[in-house]
Amino acid sequence: MPKMKTNRSGAKRFKVTATGKVKRWKAGHRHILTSKDRKRKNRLQAPDTVNNADSAHLKRILPYGK
Repeated sequence: MPKMKTNRSGAKRFKVTATGKVKRWKAGHRHILTSKDRKRKNRLQAPDTVNNADSAHLKRILPYGK
């Protein structure tokens, strides 16, 4: 059986943790930060996990979990 191809756009946006969850980064922390308060910016810089309904699709995109 040939090697499976990893979806490169997905590999740049998501990571699979050691427990098998899919990690993502939050939107809204790139620019126009002066109008956002400190508490909001701190929350946006922390990674989050993907919903379980979407994680099955993402695990197919990332067959080797990288």
